[in-house]
Amino acid sequence: MSKPPFRQREAGLVRLAIPNKGRIAGPVNELLEKSGLHLIDGGERRLVTRTRDPNVEILFARPIDIPEYVASGVADLGITGKDMVMERGSAVEQILDLQIGRATLVVAVPEESGIEVVADLDGARVATEFPSITRSFFSGRGIAVTIVTVGGACEATPHLGIADAIVDLSSSGTTLRTNHLRVIEKILTSTTILVANPAALATRKEKIDELTLALESVISAKGQCYLMMNVHRSALPDVRKVLPGLSGPTVMDVASDENLVAVHAVVKEDRVYQLINQLKRAGAKDILVMPIERIIR
Repeated sequence: MSKPPFRQREAGLVRLAIPNKGRIAGPVNELLEKSGLHLIDGGERRLVTRTRDPNVEILFARPIDIPEYVASGVADLGITGKDMVMERGSAVEQILDLQIGRATLVVAVPEESGIEVVADLDGARVATEFPSITRSFFSGRGIAVTIVTVGGACEATPHLGIADAIVDLSSSGTTLRTNHLRVIEKILTSTTILVANPAALATRKEKIDELTLALESVISAKGQCYLMMNVHRSALPDVRKVLPGLSGPTVMDVASDENLVAVHAVVKEDRVYQLINQLKRAGAKDILVMPIERIIR
């Protein structure tokens, strides 16, 4: 793989490689924005762009190339799919699961095919964008297949007579069903991960830790919201019985003649609908529900 003409980095500058396109590009950009790492210099239209942090710059690259860019030191950090890291076999260290872009790498065959299990594929042709993972999978099962490497539209290959089966990523299964394919086995589950160059972890540890914490705080806040309410002190035991939280609710005195306390808690967003009614019945009032952008544990 030839190296693109990257400019020389300044001392102490951390370079983060992220996808320039594909299914995880949007969620990754959203995660960076929420973490406070806002992009400047024209965003993804540039090969390398600055951020509001003068010590962090962004490199836009194909997801499949990111593991090798990080391993070679072209980038200190990279965000890509775990499947891409496994496919490349690059010497990088995973430091954070970003919990986005979850998908399963599967073996699928046409619905009308007589193939029921992977052993039935002995001697068959298998199309995939993941030749290394596919080769390792079938070799480990002692099944001889001919691997047909494709760059996209893998699901069309059985219908074009190019392959008997495919190994491809599936998120919801909709694309497979649309193309009249059925899964006969799951190979692995992949998520989007943050990986680092081992040497950079030592030489740029402070900045990498700072960036990792920013991303982790956004991930921790996902699906959570902040509840604030006033409660008469006599009703506090009943409110505490129905109110969950990360480590229990926070209770503070209120400057009021009504003997009130303020109760704050972080709760799961999907529980708020029922909790509001339960809290009201338990004696809470003036209830506020607020979104949470980041949680630092």
